[in-house]
Amino acid sequence: MSGFRRRRGSWSVYPEYRPKEPPPESGIKVGKKLGSTWWGRRWIEALEAFSSDFTSRLGRGKTYARAGRVHDLAVSPGAVTACVTGSRPSPYKVKIRIDELSSGAWSKAIAAMAQSAAFSARLLAGEMPEGVDEAFRGTGEALFPSASGDLASECSCPDWANPCKHVSALLYVLGEAFDRDPFLLFELRGRAKQSVLDALRSARSSSSETPRVPKRAPRRTAPPRTASVKLSDAAAYEKSASSPAALAEMRFRFDAPAAASGAVLRQLGPPPGWSKAPSLAERIAPALAKAAELARRLALANSGEAGEREPGGA
Repeated sequence: MSGFRRRRGSWSVYPEYRPKEPPPESGIKVGKKLGSTWWGRRWIEALEAFSSDFTSRLGRGKTYARAGRVHDLAVSPGAVTACVTGSRPSPYKVKIRIDELSSGAWSKAIAAMAQSAAFSARLLAGEMPEGVDEAFRGTGEALFPSASGDLASECSCPDWANPCKHVSALLYVLGEAFDRDPFLLFELRGRAKQSVLDALRSARSSSSETPRVPKRAPRRTAPPRTASVKLSDAAAYEKSASSPAALAEMRFRFDAPAAASGAVLRQLGPPPGWSKAPSLAERIAPALAKAAELARRLALANSGEAGEREPGGA
């Protein structure tokens, strides 16, 4: 009878301790700081609020997530699946389910988001604008889970707790995945990234079309009066025209870009064939940020504001 220790001719009720299997090379490791974006934090906060009765499982799940024990992650409409390597030779199979939003709710939410130019710009730049959940609440739905019943989980481990440490590990990994690509949350709720962006562009285009104004008959106007200058005023006029008052000094500002570093790269998505971690956007985002800052400093220097450079700049 494997898996149990024999003690003095009888079988112990305690399972035999087994060292954990090493994390696989394909494991997804999360960083020390979970939830680097507001939408990632919102997901983590919901997870921890729903699981307050099983804080020990959350702690062990976070350790599993940081060790890279979660692998083979797959996000599809309404479901997330993954494998978690633990103490057994074969990984545990974990599944999380969440209801997809209805087509009507998506249509209303996209129409609400399209009304705000700021919302549209942030989404098209690959970011999730704060307050986006208000657009969904107006439809009677919620983008983020708001109650424990919104998330259903399954795990092949024998732990009766919900969530167990394997489910918790997957939820933490999913939170960091949302940090990197907020459109995964849309995918989970039933709409692919390109579908949302296309619908958003279409709604913005329709709302920005200039309405056609019916033509009216031309109004008859009196002929324009010819301006005249008295001969006695000609000398004063000529003098003022030759030495006009000095224009007010014009100054320009070159602020740092407000968009997050690498936003455009995240919008374009990974290039074909790129599957390594970190992503291409993460690899070259620091170089892009330095190039943007150098361009701003050159602009400041050319505008005569070189003295405004930050201390220690290049």
